[in-house]
Amino acid sequence: MDLMDALDLAVLTEFEAYKRYEMFTNQLGHRFPGDAAAVFATMGENEAKHGQALEKRRKARFGDTPRRVTLADLYDVEAPEQGALRDTMSAEQAYALALSSEQKAHDFYDQALEYVTDPEIRTLFAELRDEEKEHVQLVKDIIAGLPVSARVEHEHDEDELPAL
Repeated sequence: MDLMDALDLAVLTEFEAYKRYEMFTNQLGHRFPGDAAAVFATMGENEAKHGQALEKRRKARFGDTPRRVTLADLYDVEAPEQGALRDTMSAEQAYALALSSEQKAHDFYDQALEYVTDPEIRTLFAELRDEEKEHVQLVKDIIAGLPVSARVEHEHDEDELPAL
């Protein structure tokens, strides 16, 4: 793995997380302001912005050189667990899922540093690990400031349930 591959891995990690949050948002649908879907939409926007910043760095350094790393080369590095979505999730539960995803990304880069010898990749992965640590703390702070209403799971409305 060289620096271009490492940047591509980082870009794709953010893209995968963005797409998963987008999928969760669409599956839940917005029911009210501040619901779980709104949490996932916000997290997805954040992942997209981070990925775009990394992509800009990659393009500045390597131009239009084709990627050698693909989405097939990674799975759930930062994306929330696919089976974790529940249609009754509270905003607090959605943030807890986002927190675990941010922690998972931090741990990935932290553990990868044990095996990386290239100085440029080590610097990049240390930077990414530290950014994920900041994201972990940010989500923890958000959770700590949530109103009591954010802890309430959304109950099924009989009109929302599919006919059997």
